[in-house]
Amino acid sequence: MVEWTDFERNTIQDIFSRIEYDVVGPAALARCLVVYPWTQRYFGGFGNLYNAAAIKGNPMVSKHGTTILNGLDRAVKNMDDITNTYAELSVLHSEKLHVDPDNFKLLADCLTIVVAARLGNEFTGEVQAAFQKFLAVVVSALGRHYN
Repeated sequence: MVEWTDFERNTIQDIFSRIEYDVVGPAALARCLVVYPWTQRYFGGFGNLYNAAAIKGNPMVSKHGTTILNGLDRAVKNMDDITNTYAELSVLHSEKLHVDPDNFKLLADCLTIVVAARLGNEFTGEVQAAFQKFLAVVVSALGRHYN
């Protein structure tokens, strides 16, 4: 079980209360697909992903990015039990979709960059440490059903 300080818990809740899920989620997913093009293989049904402009303008990428942020909201609301909160998603991504768990780390890094850009100077080292700890716990929970 992960121990959260009051600062970490309050910081995570503050970040998620301030970001626009339908802006940040699509931006993070699009960044991941552009920067790490091999991750596109999991999105074959999304249509045109041939270049950065196509990815950024793709409504399916946008929708899934928002879905990802809404999924992270579940972790924010269940910070003391993230592993069980993501048990079904972990099974889905590992056994049905066969997503390489390293891709969760890549997406978390892209999300950190997007959030940092949105928060600017408020995204201090201490805030980043709390945010990345949270994302590391989520990534671990999502990857727990992989062998």
